[in-house]
Amino acid sequence: MHMDVKREKGMIRFLLLGLFALVVGTDLTGQPVPAEDENIPYLMTFGGGKRETSWGDDDFCQIFFFEIPELYTGPFYIRVFDPDCGGEVDEINGKWDTRTSFSIYGGKECHSHPDARETQPEGNYDSGTLLASKTFGNNRSYDNNWYTFGPFNPSEGEFDPRYGYIFKIITKGEAGDDGNLYRYYLSTSEDENLSIEGANAFTYEYSFRMWNDPNNVSHIYPYIDERVVSVKQENFDWDDDGFIRVVSIARQGLSVKRSGEDQWVDDEFKILDEELNTSLDFQLIKSQNPVVRNNNVVISVRNQYGELIKFYAIPIGGVPKYKYDIGVQKIEK
Repeated sequence: MHMDVKREKGMIRFLLLGLFALVVGTDLTGQPVPAEDENIPYLMTFGGGKRETSWGDDDFCQIFFFEIPELYTGPFYIRVFDPDCGGEVDEINGKWDTRTSFSIYGGKECHSHPDARETQPEGNYDSGTLLASKTFGNNRSYDNNWYTFGPFNPSEGEFDPRYGYIFKIITKGEAGDDGNLYRYYLSTSEDENLSIEGANAFTYEYSFRMWNDPNNVSHIYPYIDERVVSVKQENFDWDDDGFIRVVSIARQGLSVKRSGEDQWVDDEFKILDEELNTSLDFQLIKSQNPVVRNNNVVISVRNQYGELIKFYAIPIGGVPKYKYDIGVQKIEK
């Protein structure tokens, strides 16, 4: 039976993903966001009513993308945990008055439009075809509970032969000034969290809540492709909370700058040859004393061309582990 070239390439990529998972022991089947290996409690978006950035949100908007494998043809759902703003999980600022919208896009230029791949909600950042949207206030029925968008057909996304079908979810603080803390799950079920094998999620700017327990180390994983020579990391409102250490297969630990209250900092470092086509591990290590509570932070990474680098929920190539046989290196400061 003759198979068209497009489907044949998709089949090869699907089989390679499965083989890769067997060889390196990487779990390519889970799509909670944040993912287990990231150890981040919640994503974070504040209400943009007063444009108050000192609570840790620089632009009151967060954009994530989901990749659906080309060979997956069934329906899927995007589930949001605790989408309302009020109650146990979220952060109050005076009184609960925040409204947060969750909007899902597919179609042409959903991801490929340049404005969709920037950090600020400006221009055509909401490019593509709007598939679903809902705005939540303080609603107890969604407190510590799931809301499900869908079903969606994979073909409704923007097709990219490298990644499959791409969908975008934009979370925006429409009013108020409280902090909405939430999580996502990409699922084959409307009522349960059931994974799609080979799917993944990524963002270009991560806005999230740190743990209060200083013994919890969080991680984010930018993927370094073959074009990258150097990177510039930028972070906002870190409150001088501990330090950020970068680990890779060739780097034991590089400490980078972290910001204070309501400020941005950035710095650059070179990429080693061994780090090309692998993920870096940004380890977010809290201060033991004093312990900073309810710390909301923002971080992004750009290459030498000024292009933003993807943070994948499931790190491409697996969680990077320093390989001593590459050469012993001192901890960098």
